[in-house]
Amino acid sequence: MLKAKLNGKSYDVLLSNDRLVIDGNPLEWDIVRLSATSFHILNKNKSYSAELIAHDKTTKTITLKINGSIHKVEIKDRYDLLLEKMGLSSAGAGKIISVKAPMPGLILKVNVEAGDKVKAGDGLVVLEAMKMENMIKASADATVAVVKIKKGDSVEKGQILVEFQS
Repeated sequence: MLKAKLNGKSYDVLLSNDRLVIDGNPLEWDIVRLSATSFHILNKNKSYSAELIAHDKTTKTITLKINGSIHKVEIKDRYDLLLEKMGLSSAGAGKIISVKAPMPGLILKVNVEAGDKVKAGDGLVVLEAMKMENMIKASADATVAVVKIKKGDSVEKGQILVEFQS
């Protein structure tokens, strides 16, 4: 089951036997795909033109344009709901606070310094371990706050290499 939030109202969404069920009511819409991002919808003899404007997998939001009006839908899957129930949140999952050494080794190269803006996938540090060079990369976009190591340093597994601004 999913939770969808639209215009401040929350809905229970379930896919059952290839049918969409919202708040316990089967969706009785005729939907025709016109292109990869546009659709024509018929519901209770009313016609709607719908277009998928954006889909952000990180924040789990979908932006739709329906008959010219923009609607943002926030979606929570069962894992998000479980985390919420446990008093935790996945909202910060796309943020990184620090990068730690995945294994003991020797720092061969440091590609960043304090103040640098990095993008997900950018190489931060080259770590030599077991005679292999390992590029340690950023897992999300961030700004470097502190570089805790320098070329030639020996590091232990779990040691913080780079910290980011929150």
